[in-house]
Amino acid sequence: MAPKDPARTLDALGYGTAPALAPLTYPGRPVTTPALLLGDELHALPADGPLDDVLKDRTPVLAVGSNASPAQIAHKLTSLSLPVRVPMIPVRTRGIGIGCSAHIGRNGYVAAAPYPDPGAALTLVVTWLDDVQLKAVDATELPNYRRVAVPDAPVPGLQLYVSEYGVLTDPENGGAPRPGGGDQATLLTALLRHSPALLSLLGPTPGDWVRRAAASPAAREEGTRLLRETGYQTSPWPL
Repeated sequence: MAPKDPARTLDALGYGTAPALAPLTYPGRPVTTPALLLGDELHALPADGPLDDVLKDRTPVLAVGSNASPAQIAHKLTSLSLPVRVPMIPVRTRGIGIGCSAHIGRNGYVAAAPYPDPGAALTLVVTWLDDVQLKAVDATELPNYRRVAVPDAPVPGLQLYVSEYGVLTDPENGGAPRPGGGDQATLLTALLRHSPALLSLLGPTPGDWVRRAAASPAAREEGTRLLRETGYQTSPWPL
């Protein structure tokens, strides 16, 4: 095994915080260039050129939220005692918008979720997972998300996690999907401001929200019910 390179650790490169452990940092810092996550290190992959050996026997999965963060992926796999070797490659996508799932996750935050948006053109990260890793990441997403094939995918065989709850709408923007993937504290502040019931249950601050929600399944369930009352869309993705 090659010795560790201190300059390539996630901490040294500014990727060291996993949103699962620091919920208000959600969605975490995504990679912006092709990279190989190897343990707690991040190594560059060639932007152009053959990657067949690196990607062989792996499933490409598009990340719209924290799975684009190497710290989050490393946390998910190491918590299950699995080896961490994951290619992470940004790709240009079209037709996929990023909203907010209409539920509160087990870590206390309101996570991102995709929805069809014909006008969207975004650069998103593809994680390439082997069969064991894919099963492990699936387990972290279920039952709130399901994995589906991406229509008109820029990468053959591309998969995507979609919310079983649909995405939140924004009453201040004509009921359009509320933008996701931004600053979590700003999002939670807006949701608390517009719902006295959520404020009473989880407020008054975003820090209170994530602390109370992470500690109590009952609070998450009730908060999810209140979110759905505030506004949501049924997930339009196919089964």
